Amino acid sequence: MNHPIDIYPIGIVQRRRDKLWIKLKEDFVEGLLGLDAFSHIIVLYWFHRNDIPEYRKTLQVHPKGNPANPLTGVFATHSPRRPNLIAQTICKITSIEHNKIFIADIDAQDGSPVLDIKCHVPSHQEGRGVRVPDWALNS
Repeated sequence: MNHPIDIYPIGIVQRRRDKLWIKLKEDFVEGLLGLDAFSHIIVLYWFHRNDIPEYRKTLQVHPKGNPANPLTGVFATHSPRRPNLIAQTICKITSIEHNKIFIADIDAQDGSPVLDIKCHVPSHQEGRGVRVPDWALNS
């Protein structure tokens, strides 16, 4: 279980003024077939600006960077400081043009490598019996 895993970016997040999109590498354009039937996508990307060895050793944080929130293990947060810098977010698609997926918003920074994209299909169970701490509900 202690062997490396090879992960290669399929694209990159790009921001230019009021435009926001994911630009796929040409090799992956065929994978967009049918995506225009969905309103949202799940984007897996790399916290590239946090790829610092010391940050990867961080195992506890104050959620949302707020010291008023309790010290919490990184696996119970969305902190960008974690052993593997994989992030996940749901984005609304505004349009698709060749190798560009234009999106309404994303919490990734310009230049963030995109690792994978999945269509978002809401679960019938979403929200049922879900429990979260109070700090997770506050912006």
